[in-house]
Amino acid sequence: MSHDSTAAPEAAVRKLSGRRRKEIVAVLLFSGGPIFESSIPLSVFGIDRQDAGVPRYRLLVCGGEEGPLRTTGGLELTAPHGLEAISRAGTVVVPAWRSITAPPPEEALDALRRAHEEGARIVGLCTGAFVLAAAGLLDGRPATTHWMYAPTLAKRYPSVHVDPRELFVDDGDVLTSAGTAAGIDLCLHIVRTDHGNEAAGALARRLVVPPRRSGGQERYLDRSLPEEIGADPLAEVVAWALEHLHEQFDVETLAARAYMSRRTFDRRFRSLTGSAPLQWLITQRVLQAQRLLETSDYSVDEVAGRCGFRSPVALRGHFRRQLGSSPAAYRAAYRARRPQGDKPGEPEPVAMQPPSGQPVPASGLQGPGPMGSVPSMLHPERDSGVPIQSRRTAAAGAVSLLPGPRAGS
Repeated sequence: MSHDSTAAPEAAVRKLSGRRRKEIVAVLLFSGGPIFESSIPLSVFGIDRQDAGVPRYRLLVCGGEEGPLRTTGGLELTAPHGLEAISRAGTVVVPAWRSITAPPPEEALDALRRAHEEGARIVGLCTGAFVLAAAGLLDGRPATTHWMYAPTLAKRYPSVHVDPRELFVDDGDVLTSAGTAAGIDLCLHIVRTDHGNEAAGALARRLVVPPRRSGGQERYLDRSLPEEIGADPLAEVVAWALEHLHEQFDVETLAARAYMSRRTFDRRFRSLTGSAPLQWLITQRVLQAQRLLETSDYSVDEVAGRCGFRSPVALRGHFRRQLGSSPAAYRAAYRARRPQGDKPGEPEPVAMQPPSGQPVPASGLQGPGPMGSVPSMLHPERDSGVPIQSRRTAAAGAVSLLPGPRAGS
């Protein structure tokens, strides 16, 4: 899923300065960046596939700092161009940034700001969103990144409307994607925007990937507490909520347990997590329902009761909004994918071990981003119908995930 570029027409009509060319794509690489994310725009925009009906781009690979650039596995890369080459590009892609805690080089940020001022389209894949945010290009805009890093992005840059549910967000002249494979989704979307569905479909066939993926990052979200709030008194209240999801309680209950007024609790919760407490609570209940549908034979009515929903109707509504499917259809699809012989209640194979020590099931894993795991609790309710333009004018403190219209994949 994505936010469509048509939602931001004022950005889409910007004109390039005279020296920039629409068909030129500059990819900005940094030392310490992951090889997978870095290779995605190189493969999409740097290989001539005109024989398959894919219009050709001109690729400029630019070093964002002095080389050689070291990447995954100790490989060393030498970029053929420096930051000066960005001045010719109509699109500038930042595949990933090496550390969500380290500031990017100021020279690279200046180059991105100039490119944007001159009408270039700026793209951040995965943690590349942190570079765009550091340059001020995401202020007041909707954006996404890998779900593990969304709380940190929202907390560090409170004027950015972070939405970890999306595979990518197209805000016209600034685009961001979730982690790893979602970068392919966004690059396909760019080709589709530039040259139409047929060209994007031809490229998808060459890459052997779906031209459009349904759904977002919701299926991969983790229920763990973010490391940043582990020592905060509010963490105890959040932990209690996760242990008592089977009970019917509301945000007022949580505020009372924290000995705070509702208003103070909402403000503290947002500042620590980047999410509104009601949004977070609803999504935790949906995640719990998802697990029960995968691992038990409880009826949908029983699942609703065991997840704290007041009725099966409430479960179905929130489940469909967050996962795009009914609970019954989700269970049927999950069991159809499960290897024969598995029984409900049997644990899934462990695909990775986060730093917290809690195993993540293979069925609920997108894969880690370039840096270490940072579990997320930034899980909002979906589809309030608030348009992107309205979200841009929201109060600066409203860093919860502000849902809006969806299109694409």
